[in-house]
Amino acid sequence: MFEKKGTILSVREDLKVFDCTIRDGGLVNNFYFSDEFVKAHYEMCLKSGVDYMEIGKNVSPTLMSENEYGPWNFCKEEDIRRIVGENKTDLKIAVMSDIGRSLKEELKPKEQSVVDMIRVATYIHQIPAAIELIEDAHNKGYETTVNIMAISKSFDKELDEVLELLAKTPVDVIYIADSFGSFYPEQIRSLTEKYLSFTQRTGKKVGIHAHNNLQLAYANTLEAMIYGASFLDVTVSGLGRGAGNCALELLLGFLKNPKYNQMPVFEFIENHIVELEKNLDWGYSIPYMITGQLNEHPRSAIKARDEKDTKYREFFKNLSNME
Repeated sequence: MFEKKGTILSVREDLKVFDCTIRDGGLVNNFYFSDEFVKAHYEMCLKSGVDYMEIGKNVSPTLMSENEYGPWNFCKEEDIRRIVGENKTDLKIAVMSDIGRSLKEELKPKEQSVVDMIRVATYIHQIPAAIELIEDAHNKGYETTVNIMAISKSFDKELDEVLELLAKTPVDVIYIADSFGSFYPEQIRSLTEKYLSFTQRTGKKVGIHAHNNLQLAYANTLEAMIYGASFLDVTVSGLGRGAGNCALELLLGFLKNPKYNQMPVFEFIENHIVELEKNLDWGYSIPYMITGQLNEHPRSAIKARDEKDTKYREFFKNLSNME
């Protein structure tokens, strides 16, 4: 059993606040954020003490159309530098590589890029490709993380084998990803202990990326942190597809480290999120709640929400195979 790390009043220097607003929020609007919005978000991250900013994905334009998605789905070097310049700050810039959508041949060596970290998102059946991408990014000089998606559908032995493999790679952080927003704090505690049992052998960190289908993203993030996770993913106002994510302003209000400051987040919400809420749809949703409770991929909830289908009883019956 792992003991709690710290108390509600203590400061843990190993904690890293990881803002995913542009990347996770990009799933709501196909990554069509204006330069003004992304620049303001970057400035907010600097002022609030956030440790990492995930500015988008580095999908290959040869695999997804630039006519259908905005620039933050591709994160070309010139686009990133247009926002952050040389980024001579303590804030680190990250991009996410989806297995099957990002090509290692297109990843420049770190000395040619303002990006600091490559985040690899993978399903269990894609682990060999994920390890190859992790090793390539590491060899090119980047920090790396890996998000193992859909773990609520995997078996314990299978997940153990995956963690054993990843613990032997040069990856810096292995993430617990609650892809379906289906986990409860007790499960997150157990998973945190499991991940740490593998990562501590090789000096790696554990992260938590929580979705809010059951309104537990904040609680689950705190639970993982209490039992030893140190990389904590958040978005401003929980911005993200469907039910969204753990809110940055909630987490900063909890953390006791004086380096973190909520006020720039409130200012950004006032100036940019309030208007965005009039045009984009995210947050609590009955279909997303149901898919979370049933531990199902939210594709059916996405369809119901897009079609403004409010026949919730029928939705539940169809998904749960109830007569």
